[in-house]
Amino acid sequence: MLGYYSTLSSEVYDMDKPIGHSFGDVEFYIDRLTSVKGHILEPATGTGRVLIPLLEKGMNVDGFDSSSDMLEICRKNCEKRSLTTKLFEAQMESFSVDTEYEAIIVPTGTFLLLHEREKSIKALKNFFQHLCNGGKLILDIFLQTEIPMGEVSTRTWQCSNGDIITLEDRNVEVDYVQQYTVSHGRFEKWRNGRLIQTELERFPLRWYGIEEFKMILKEIGFVNIEISSDYNFGEYPKSPDQIVTFEAVASKG
Repeated sequence: MLGYYSTLSSEVYDMDKPIGHSFGDVEFYIDRLTSVKGHILEPATGTGRVLIPLLEKGMNVDGFDSSSDMLEICRKNCEKRSLTTKLFEAQMESFSVDTEYEAIIVPTGTFLLLHEREKSIKALKNFFQHLCNGGKLILDIFLQTEIPMGEVSTRTWQCSNGDIITLEDRNVEVDYVQQYTVSHGRFEKWRNGRLIQTELERFPLRWYGIEEFKMILKEIGFVNIEISSDYNFGEYPKSPDQIVTFEAVASKG
């Protein structure tokens, strides 16, 4: 079975998307969470790119991830900044904690990593259960446009010690009925021209239609659903290449 956000993949993520690096989402989430005084949860928190700026704003944020390698980097990133928070390893569809959250956030399309529809619906229901009455879910998705099959993309990163990490990535599967793609990535670490580490990754991604996803949220029990594009609150998407953000309130009355 191919790895998933293992050692090299997590190292690359931390270099490619360092703490505070923003696509417009960091500022957007800070703004949308300013009024939240209670606990906030970030599932799939990764290396802390969004989590840490929120903590630095004085917000009470917990985080979890399914990757122990990502969490280890996140812990170190927090320690470097003398920040303390609750971090734990878990899955979006099955995590269970006693805390009742005032907000749950899933930025940058990370939710789409749950490519099986059943698991993704289960995760949304799990978010609902962990929110207090009136708590809000803020979640990004993106739409699928072109899906080139078999084409290889390559990228390279240089580590602080001079090592080189390369990535070759290609789409290997698309299921238009179940609405997901699968790509395979090959990470290689090189030192002085010699290969010292290799990692293979299977990377699935689901897609949803905008109104389809809104309907799912309604069926689960969310209300007051706001749809935004490219982190402009309330602006309905006009183009398929825009990031789409849903903000929805858990109604348990």
